[in-house]
Amino acid sequence: MDVTVLKESWLSVEKVGEEVVLYFYSHLFMAHPEIREMFPVSMTTQRGKFFTALGHIVSNVDRIAADRTFVQQLGRDHRKFQVVADHYPVVGASLLATLQYFLGATWTDSLAASWTEAYRAVTQIMMMAAEENEQIAPAWWEAEVIATERRSIDVGLLRIRLTEPYAYTPGQSMAVEIPQRPRLWRYYTPANAPRPDGTVDLHVQIVPGGQVSATLARTVAVGDTLRLGAPIGTALILPADFRGELLMVAGGTGLAPMTALIEQLHERWRTTGVATNVHLFHGARTQRNIYNHALLSELAGTRPWLRYTPVVSDDPTYPGMRGPVGTVVAQAYDWRGWTALICGSTAMVEHTAGELRRAGLPAAAIRFENLEGGHPEDTTLDTSAASAEMAHEVAPWR
Repeated sequence: MDVTVLKESWLSVEKVGEEVVLYFYSHLFMAHPEIREMFPVSMTTQRGKFFTALGHIVSNVDRIAADRTFVQQLGRDHRKFQVVADHYPVVGASLLATLQYFLGATWTDSLAASWTEAYRAVTQIMMMAAEENEQIAPAWWEAEVIATERRSIDVGLLRIRLTEPYAYTPGQSMAVEIPQRPRLWRYYTPANAPRPDGTVDLHVQIVPGGQVSATLARTVAVGDTLRLGAPIGTALILPADFRGELLMVAGGTGLAPMTALIEQLHERWRTTGVATNVHLFHGARTQRNIYNHALLSELAGTRPWLRYTPVVSDDPTYPGMRGPVGTVVAQAYDWRGWTALICGSTAMVEHTAGELRRAGLPAAAIRFENLEGGHPEDTTLDTSAASAEMAHEVAPWR
């Protein structure tokens, strides 16, 4: 398998754009029309995610071999779509047909063999993880909405209660399907550490044009039943024995995983006396979207290891810190020696990570989640509700 030519050929196909994705889906649905019902009725927002996700995974197969965790999670997570082993070669055939069509004369037997080997390697990991998971966990979990609250015109909070045990770690996310939008799964991150009563808090920021976020924040009501996929994500997880100082930077409802992690750190401090210094910056465009200010101010006032700074970018009358949160953070302190956790929109994460690198923080110390289908270190993607509409699914084909 020649990984270099895999990456080069993928870059060539990516440049073609939407036409490639349309060809792939046309080939897939014409060859196997029974698969169409696995997808949402509207494919408008789905189409653009497939090739970015699948191509990124397969063309980075060398890195996946060194750390299978991410792809194993994808395999487990895909059970919620009722994906079975027979679907993988079907999708692979359409992928290869699409690559052959658009690469033309550069599609050689050798290149075809490399793509085939890489695809099989990735999907084998996914299938094995799904098969093992099937013995111990359902394809999805159900949760009842037990409370809703609007914090601002475009931020809503929900509390849900799982009907079966659901084991996740603070910092992880789960795909959520609401009854009003069947087969449209979006990623949200619990805003709390696991509780004995099985309740989970979700923060939802309404995204203009989003098919799920507005309905979830405005229409989903107490008593509705949601479906949850398997927990996924590793970049924001803290080991139980973590030592060091933490910089947390949240944009919008990217605050959710940070509050879950703070709960985790508080419990360790309460039970062992071990404290981790944390400085949390929460950025928003307007003051009204600093939606958890009272709670975070109270927590910072009662926990000597926690500092909290809200930042507003688009309101010149705001009396506190103003500007892009990444710029404010980078200029606030010398963060060298700290570990930075970032969650927000893609643009916010990219900007903040860039500002911190320019300020001297090593890239290895800057962590953010990627559920877009690439390797966790390759691209930025929010796991919060703030950009859940943009996240869609974590390929290969959903």
